Amino acid sequence: MSDEVRWTEAEGFPISGTFVGPLAVLEGVFMRLGEIGDDLALAPEPLLTNGHTVVALGNYKWKRKSNGQPASVKMAHVVTIRDGKVVAFQQHVDTVRVRELS
Repeated sequence: MSDEVRWTEAEGFPISGTFVGPLAVLEGVFMRLGEIGDDLALAPEPLLTNGHTVVALGNYKWKRKSNGQPASVKMAHVVTIRDGKVVAFQQHVDTVRVRELS
């Protein structure tokens, strides 16, 4: 990641907002993924590229905290890369469905 990375999680997602800088992304996003559910995984397929932009389409999969049942929601990530580093990230996901399944 670039030192100035701007990482945006969708409004309404359990972890929402824009996080600037790698430490903010680590603490504000990755250290909090367990709030959504257990064993959260990202299954991207396909990856689409155009210049400096990569779009990942796929699913988030996790186990619900309430009952351990599996949950899955479609997602899209738009990532901008410059000089080999991520400079921007934008999440797109059905946040209402995520909250229903968490």
